[in-house]
Amino acid sequence: MSESPPKHPAVEKDTKEARLENPSGVLYLFQHESVPILLDAILTLPPGREFTKTELADHAGVTRQTVSKYTDLLLETDIVEEIPNSSPRRYRVAKSNVVQELFELNSALNASGE
Repeated sequence: MSESPPKHPAVEKDTKEARLENPSGVLYLFQHESVPILLDAILTLPPGREFTKTELADHAGVTRQTVSKYTDLLLETDIVEEIPNSSPRRYRVAKSNVVQELFELNSALNASGE
């Protein structure tokens, strides 16, 4: 029996590990422990509803610090948008393709469980 030549370590790299090191799309969001909880809460807000970080934290059942930690990520990915000239700072669900797709995915998942 002949032995196969040793492989370069990069070739043997686990696909899961490679994905975790360079996340994209949903994995980029979900790599953060509390983001799925925040997304679930955001998807249950009435359309156009404005909220503060404290209000979102109460609605999601997390701390205000958790919301503060992920606000920039939610803004960056067009999930929420800041209300200009608001004090305290207020946010609302963004009118973006990302949010539309999240609502559609959420709806499809809910329908499949019925």
